[in-house]
Amino acid sequence: MSLRSAHPGRCRAAARIGFLTILLFTTLPSEAAKPAHRAIPVTAATAAKKPMPVWVEALGTVLPKRYVNLMPRVAGLLQSINFREGEKVRAGQVVATIDPRPFRIQVDQAQGQLDRDAAQLSGAQSDLSRYETLLTQDSISAQQVFDQRALVSQLKGTVDLDRAALANARLQLEWTRVVSPVSGIAGLRQVDAGNMVGTNGTIGGGLTALGGTATATPPLVTIATIEPIQVTFPVTQRDLPGVLDRYRSHAELPVEAWNQGRTILLDRGKVVAIDNQIGVSTGTVTVKAEFLNHRQRLFPNQFVNVRLLLQTIGSAVVVPSAAVATGAPGSYVYVIGRDEKVSVRKVIAGVSDSGMTEITAGLAPGERVVTDGLDELREGIQVEVVTQGGVRGSGRK
Repeated sequence: MSLRSAHPGRCRAAARIGFLTILLFTTLPSEAAKPAHRAIPVTAATAAKKPMPVWVEALGTVLPKRYVNLMPRVAGLLQSINFREGEKVRAGQVVATIDPRPFRIQVDQAQGQLDRDAAQLSGAQSDLSRYETLLTQDSISAQQVFDQRALVSQLKGTVDLDRAALANARLQLEWTRVVSPVSGIAGLRQVDAGNMVGTNGTIGGGLTALGGTATATPPLVTIATIEPIQVTFPVTQRDLPGVLDRYRSHAELPVEAWNQGRTILLDRGKVVAIDNQIGVSTGTVTVKAEFLNHRQRLFPNQFVNVRLLLQTIGSAVVVPSAAVATGAPGSYVYVIGRDEKVSVRKVIAGVSDSGMTEITAGLAPGERVVTDGLDELREGIQVEVVTQGGVRGSGRK
């Protein structure tokens, strides 16, 4: 009887399967050979002790220090405009003139009236002196002397009135020159030369008193003083006590004005006034700051971001604001130990400025904290400190 298998192909297949199974199990790594958990790459910074400014921030409105509406003080024909729109004018500069001829005539009339009445007074005084001499000689009645004295007094009053009328006529003539009382920037002119203007802000083809038509009009021009210039901004009730304490102690309160994007420092100034009441609807008090504005970066009615320096903490422990997280335990940071493992540290965060945060408790200067990659961390995990570009670093700054 033959000993060979009736199915030799099946035997060979089974042998191959068994060999592959043995090979698979011998090549698989053991649990002990598995690689350990890799270190989490993070960026880090070192807590430092340095001065920390405390700022109060708000949205402010730029206002001219002085804003003048130039109105004519006498009625007449607007003869000339003597300024360029949008350019500087000086205090005392004549910016417009009104036809002075009618007012010169009034001065001449007042002068003539004064001269006439002064001559009459002089004659009456001479007569009185003569009458008084005659009275001592009993050559004239006392009543006649009394009447002459009354006439002299009357003429003195008339002369006083004439002098006042002459002064008024000269003043009216002076007012035909419209003078700027302040130095500043002229706005757009509102009335053209050749129009009749009145003292109540009217303009038309002729004076109303002479039968002409007149309509209401804006001032001849507006003058805004912008060097220096002022900014008003609100301060909350929370920040008000600190601001008031420094202001009342005559300490300077520096203020910065930034553009809307907070990318350009427009100018530096200081607080000059604080309002005397808190707004009922806003819960804030208005503060006024003044800026020299030599570069004229601040313009009336412009909105700016204002920063008021309340104080500077002389020796504060600070870290990048990105290192401070907030969760169930409150504010906390991940501190990197010497073994490059992190631990969760509860801290008390103070003020923040320019991407840095003050730590008032819970962290010492020189300790390293994680600033990026916090989401992947937990207590005791191994980390690898890298720079922003992914290069290995110490995180010490």
